[in-house]
Amino acid sequence: MNISISNQNGKPIYEQITEQIKALILAGQLKEGDPLPSMRLLAKELRISVITTKRAYEELEREGFLYTLTGKGSFVAGKNAEFLREEQLRQVEHHLAEAAKAAALCGMTKEELLSALELLWEEP
Repeated sequence: MNISISNQNGKPIYEQITEQIKALILAGQLKEGDPLPSMRLLAKELRISVITTKRAYEELEREGFLYTLTGKGSFVAGKNAEFLREEQLRQVEHHLAEAAKAAALCGMTKEELLSALELLWEEP
């Protein structure tokens, strides 16, 4: 599992970890039942506190992305297709909102933004 953290990101480290693990699950790179590295191993690999990895795993478990078996570790939870789609739609909406803000800042019209999106949509 390839997770990278940045101190210049502006987001807390635990949040960076949760977002990246969610993205791996949503992209299908981590599948139902796949084991995650232990909290200690992940902390060691990322050179961060075990408390930080524990917080990330707890957040993912609270949101239903992981489940933990005492003494065995943490695993990717089963998700129904509709829930995964909703999570992906939420991410798309977030990115579109950021794009709309950036477009407004540089003086693009709504029509220009929609035209750019249509061009991007057609690209493979």
